[in-house]
Amino acid sequence: MIPTPSQETALIEAVRAAAKSEILPRFRNLGAGAIASKSNADDLVTEADRRAEVLITAAAREILPGAEVVGEEAVAEDASILKRIGTAETCVIIDPVDGTWNFAKGLAVFGVLLAVTHRGETVFSVLYDPIVDDWVLARKGGGAWFCDPAGRCDRLDVSGPREPSDFAGYACPSLLPTEMQQRFVLELIKRGRVQDLRCACHDYRMMCFGHGQFSFAMKLMPWDHAAGALAYQEAGGHVGLLDGRDYAPTLTEGYMVSTRDADTLAELRRRLAWMVDPEAF
Repeated sequence: MIPTPSQETALIEAVRAAAKSEILPRFRNLGAGAIASKSNADDLVTEADRRAEVLITAAAREILPGAEVVGEEAVAEDASILKRIGTAETCVIIDPVDGTWNFAKGLAVFGVLLAVTHRGETVFSVLYDPIVDDWVLARKGGGAWFCDPAGRCDRLDVSGPREPSDFAGYACPSLLPTEMQQRFVLELIKRGRVQDLRCACHDYRMMCFGHGQFSFAMKLMPWDHAAGALAYQEAGGHVGLLDGRDYAPTLTEGYMVSTRDADTLAELRRRLAWMVDPEAF
């Protein structure tokens, strides 16, 4: 099932409603016991994550009858749920609060990510900013668009001329194995200023707005990348794994890079081949 325009609108409204009722009231207002750690001390989950996912999951099942739903927090409780993306005819992938560390620390750089897959391919996505109440949406073959509640909907296109800048892009070297971090950083600093927003939603939004030559993903969790990868490709960008594979939301291993043009993707794959070839390292 590929969402109809009315179903797309309903999914966007479900995300907005969950943000209004469960996320924003808890921003800078998390009580005792409302924050917990998952895989490590910096991998946080809050009451807002869990409650927003419950609401969006219920809405997605009502809007797209028969669709499977894969939410980040549900997978944290039952890892087998992740397999549904590859087996379902239609699947909705949810990151209820992307950038949870920022959210929990009171930093207003977080978002909600939602992607719909059809037979394992992302066909629709939303990258929502609860603070400003606007979003980037993308349709497979239908472009990427920046929208707001007032009816603004501007097409995004990164294929045009670039403004002069020393800003190169986004990466989080600390997510790499320790022995790889220094070599990776030395490669990146040759290219200009690189930063880590700790939020895939805003990494991809900024890339879709044309701010950055590249963005690296060191962990391929589908709730972090399915929505953004589609949006960036539909905005004219290029997305692929360093080992030469195309990105798909069923992939959970490997290093991915998004770039403004095909030449930059090819160059980074060549220069960083050592990251995927033990003999080269």
